[in-house]
Amino acid sequence: MTTKKNTKIRDLFLGLLFDAVGMLSYTVLGLGEFSDLVWAPLSAWLMTRMYKGRIGQAAAMVSFAEELIPGTDFIPSFTIMWLYTYVFSGSKTDKIISKK
Repeated sequence: MTTKKNTKIRDLFLGLLFDAVGMLSYTVLGLGEFSDLVWAPLSAWLMTRMYKGRIGQAAAMVSFAEELIPGTDFIPSFTIMWLYTYVFSGSKTDKIISKK
């Protein structure tokens, strides 16, 4: 059984890994922008699998666009989504639940 803490750590690790994969296009001259054409839809799909619901769909669209726009691969969209999910919005939810 996966606990909330295990899911949180797994999502952070996967997010860092996927952000690193997205930045790999900078390392291969000439192949970079072509690899973004392959990575953009894959990163969007992965985002929807990691984060469910409308927020995951919105993050997938942002990730897709970020990978296709030249020069924006340095933006860590998976890590930003992890921070949003587990640090910023999660802390508010935890406070509300603990008050009940």
